Amino acid sequence: MLLRICLILAILGGGAVVAVNFVMVKKSIETTITQRESEKKEKTVAQTKLATAQKDLTKANADLATANKNLTSTKADLATAKSKADSLTKEKDDLNDKLGKTQTQRDALQATLAKFEQLKITPDDVKTLQADLKKAQEEYAGASNESEILHKEILVLTNRLAPLIAGATTDVVELPTGLKGKVVAVDPKYDFVVLNIGEDHGVLPKGIMMVARDGQLIGKVQIVSVANTQSVANIMPAWRRGDVMEGDEVLY
Repeated sequence: MLLRICLILAILGGGAVVAVNFVMVKKSIETTITQRESEKKEKTVAQTKLATAQKDLTKANADLATANKNLTSTKADLATAKSKADSLTKEKDDLNDKLGKTQTQRDALQATLAKFEQLKITPDDVKTLQADLKKAQEEYAGASNESEILHKEILVLTNRLAPLIAGATTDVVELPTGLKGKVVAVDPKYDFVVLNIGEDHGVLPKGIMMVARDGQLIGKVQIVSVANTQSVANIMPAWRRGDVMEGDEVLY
């Protein structure tokens, strides 16, 4: 009987323990489930915040790229504006320089006009004077050409008459040692030359000078007439080694 009672007590005690353990386990499970749900919610919230942060970061990167692009464009626009400003500054300086020159010319013209006004000369008078000057210059040019032709004819006649005036003598006159000059004109028809040396250099009629070119003897000439800075000489046929040309050197 006692054994049965003990057994019953034991069974009752075990049931109580099981009941207590069940209650504790259930509570633990419920707590775990609650914590898991809480952690799940926190994870969801964290994932949402992370996605939002990533979205914000992507937008910030895009905004930064746009800002960099705008900055590059702004720098380019600034460089272009600076270049245009420099160009405009140079144009302004050029215009100021031209303006200064124009003002100087204007002042000079006004001063000239004032002189004309003092002299009682009108613009028509100036035009008349210019026409007269041009006509005088043309007449002078024509006279100069005529004078040059006459001078050449005189040289030809002088050359032809010189031997007759001198009696066609073959006497040779000494010239200054080291005398040098150049042939400045040649008349192949009458075989005479014009030299750029004359009485001022010590040239005398009947003097004989050698003609050379590049150190080679071309021939000899004999002086027939002398002016202050020029002289006329006949080419001596016996000494001809080639055609005498303008620019050939004559020396004694």
